[in-house]
Amino acid sequence: MKLLLDNQVCFDVHAASRALDGLYRGLLRDLGLTYPQYLAMMVLWEREPVTVKELGAALRLDSGTLSPLLKRLEAAGLVRRERSAADERSVLVRLTPDGAALRPEAEQVPGRLLAATGLDVEELAAFRSTLRRLTAAVDEAALAVRRAQ
Repeated sequence: MKLLLDNQVCFDVHAASRALDGLYRGLLRDLGLTYPQYLAMMVLWEREPVTVKELGAALRLDSGTLSPLLKRLEAAGLVRRERSAADERSVLVRLTPDGAALRPEAEQVPGRLLAATGLDVEELAAFRSTLRRLTAAVDEAALAVRRAQ
């Protein structure tokens, strides 16, 4: 394959990611959330409380990125962090009433995103499945490269 920008899947993924970031920025403005904050809130709406470690794993974020994100959500009054009674080394993240109350408005975002893509539900599901396979394969290849170094 020739070394041309138009031949690089990485650029297409990057360009799509930037386009989605821009769309989400607009869709989330009224919620007062950034895209990473929205993702954290989705995990919490789905299964709170979670430990900071579990949240980082779900979002594929390291603690250096996750900590400031949680501080901003806490400052906004949407979450609170507390030491686990069962294990003081663990910090639990919980929704506040304001954080829980944001969910109904946030539930409108996926439908608005779907409409903006021009894809139908089945096409988007197939695309998501392909992306997940791509991510898993690339993660495995990156691990092999790290091991070889």
